[in-house]
Amino acid sequence: MDGIHDMGGKQGYGAVDVDETDEPFHHDYEGRMWAISRNVRADDWTIDWWRHVRERIDPVDYLTRPYFDSWMQTSAAAFVLSGVFTLDEITSGHTDKTGAAAEKQSKADAIEANRVSCRDFSEAAAAMPVFRVGDLVKTMAFSSSHHSRLPQYARGKSGTIHAYRGSHLFADAGAKGVHEGQHIYTIGFTARALWGPEASRNDVVYLDLWESYFEKP
Repeated sequence: MDGIHDMGGKQGYGAVDVDETDEPFHHDYEGRMWAISRNVRADDWTIDWWRHVRERIDPVDYLTRPYFDSWMQTSAAAFVLSGVFTLDEITSGHTDKTGAAAEKQSKADAIEANRVSCRDFSEAAAAMPVFRVGDLVKTMAFSSSHHSRLPQYARGKSGTIHAYRGSHLFADAGAKGVHEGQHIYTIGFTARALWGPEASRNDVVYLDLWESYFEKP
């Protein structure tokens, strides 16, 4: 992702609030939005495409709207794009469409359904891995116009491959509706490589990154 939506490693936004209460939701609509996100979606949605839609939110909106409110904004846009609802239906809050009756679940049933819904995103790559554990690699310094999971603060930086994690669905391609497997590596970046000589000499940041994020050897 690019722009204001990629806030990792950024400064100037104030202290992180560490005094949040244990309540999962602070307003009734947040619980409803969570339920919608878990149960209502179009057939052509993927999590990476949904994230791409969310990254199209205007920067001011992104910084000022409550978290679950921006989820609703994203889902509403995605519903319209997929033809599930029209813009008029979204803005009016009414539709003539009918669907299956909601299924009632106990809390225990809901927890179990969530537990077994975990997916394995392993996917075979078209070629063998290019890199090996111990290799020094440098990330691309590109700026993506679409969804990307390479953080801005780690672009154009050098690090060492700590581990090979197998081949998994490539998020950047998934955001475009393309089903593609690619090799993933855990890369160790020293804090100084990421943020300069003022950073601690003892700290290392580990990131799991896809192979195409690296410059070719």
